[in-house]
Order: sequence, then C-alpha cells, then structure tokens
Amino acid sequence: MTDHINGIEYAPGMYAGRAKKGVNTAQMAEKCIRKWEEKRVAALKDKDSSARVNHCISFSRKIGVGALEIADLVSERTGLQVVDREILEYIANDSNLRRTTVDFFDERHPGAMNNFGSMLFGEKSFTMADYMRHLLASVYSIVEDCPTIFVGRATHLMMPRDRVLAVRFISSDEHRARRVAGILGISEAEALKKLAAEDKRQSEFYKKNFKKKEASPYEFDLVINRDYITESGWAAELVERAYRLKFGNNRK
Repeated sequence: MTDHINGIEYAPGMYAGRAKKGVNTAQMAEKCIRKWEEKRVAALKDKDSSARVNHCISFSRKIGVGALEIADLVSERTGLQVVDREILEYIANDSNLRRTTVDFFDERHPGAMNNFGSMLFGEKSFTMADYMRHLLASVYSIVEDCPTIFVGRATHLMMPRDRVLAVRFISSDEHRARRVAGILGISEAEALKKLAAEDKRQSEFYKKNFKKKEASPYEFDLVINRDYITESGWAAELVERAYRLKFGNNRK
C-alpha cells in the first residue's frame, strides 16, 4: 500500500526521512550486493577462510512506530550498516542472485539451513519455502560481511541468539496512526486502515514462515514502548547502550 511524498514512493514501514531525500531501495540493495560479491570472491580464492556471523541488532516492530529512524540514529552512533525490509525483499527476490546466494550460504554455513528448520519446528518434518531459503541466505551473507542493524522480516529468529541483540518496538494504534497520518497528510482514520492492512500482512508473514501468530515479547532482549519513549534519540541511546553492554568491546 504505497503513497507518495514529494513524488517519492512511501509505504508504512519505510522511514519518511529517506523517502523525502529520495533514497532509492534498489541502489541501497545493490550496494549490499556488491559488498557481498567482493566477500564471495575473496572467500573462493582463500579456501581456508572461515565463515563468521558478526554481532548484529535486529529490530522487530509494529509498523508505524519509527523503527527505521531509530536504526539510522543507532547506525550513526555505532557504525553498523542498516538493512531494512525493503532491501531484504529486493535481494531475496532478485532472480539473478537467488541460486548463487543460496549456494554460497550452504558452502559457508553448512548445516545452518537444517538447524534453522529444526529450531523452528523441532523434530517435525518441514519443507522450507524457496522464499525463506533465499531470505535466510541473504541475511547471513549480509551479516558475514559486517555488523548490521536489520529492520523487519523477523531476522532475530534467523540469527544465533548469542550473536544478536533483539529489540521489539511497540506502541498503541493511536500513536502509530498519528505518526503515519502526519507523514502522509491523511486523517487518522485513514492511517488506521492502512496500518490494519500492514498488520494483517505482518501476521500472515509470521504465520506462513514461522508458524507463529505474532512476535512474542519473550523472544527479545529489549522491548521499547514508543508511547512512553517518545523521542527517537532516547530509543537509539537505549539500543546503543544495550548493544555495547551485551557484546562489550569485541563486537565482531
């Protein structure tokens, strides 16, 4: 469900500041891809190079709470790159990258795909959809390159739990509606309808890919309620502090 800000496409879940600056998702995704390709070429040349999963931060959020704005602020404080839902979708769905990405992932992280399935479904048999295979491979390829802040797509469930700071952002529907209405210049009633549609899509994603109705608060290190932590800078400071406390000076 896309609107426009000054001629730039915007959908709830994007950071309006990026939309106003004309930041292009495809360009950001291509930058990630180029860096990953460089890593891949280097790894192929050095057969003894070992894969690693850098420490990362994963943001899970109710759409409209301002998580991407906070992610950018944390990035400025920590130097971590930000990869959002739009970028992950672009990479996971790019037909030219799918097979190569999965092959590289299987080579660098043998058994990780099966471990991921077992973690979600226990000993039950499961069939992982191609989309999830591509998404998982994309996430690991990105985080192997450098420490990352992921926003959306339940990346906290994909990473080894000791390598990720998992943060959940929530707020009341009223708070979200006011924020989205202000960004799009629409009524709060219209904003609520848009948010309801986004919430439904989010719920369907969790149900289809993780067999969960929604994100449980017990999955996270930190839950921040934007009704009370109203300033994005406050939230960013809390996340940065938690990241440094959890991983110390050795954050790679």
